Amino acid sequence: MVYRPLRYEQMMRAAEAYDVRARRMFGGMGVYTGEKMFAFLVGEDIGLKLCPEDLEEAMNLPGAGPMRPDKDAEPMREYVRMPREVLDNLEAFMFWVERSANYARRKLSNTA
Repeated sequence: MVYRPLRYEQMMRAAEAYDVRARRMFGGMGVYTGEKMFAFLVGEDIGLKLCPEDLEEAMNLPGAGPMRPDKDAEPMREYVRMPREVLDNLEAFMFWVERSANYARRKLSNTA
């Protein structure tokens, strides 16, 4: 399954402050800041990579769940599939994108 162009455009606009780029992978699209991937798009889903505390909070959102590149795949470690309620609310979506991108940037600076 591939990503939906609408979700790609939404993601790229929401993360433009983080100098992002995207690359096709696993039948979807990985979104990077620097060399660190922080989001994955597949179908209508957007998964965000989050620190353990944020991941726990996000997983408790109604409709959230583990992110999988396809229905038969293992869950992606540290990624949460964001619920439609968040995806359809610009303010809420921007909040979670910021947390995800900043987490990826912190991990990048810790490896440099």
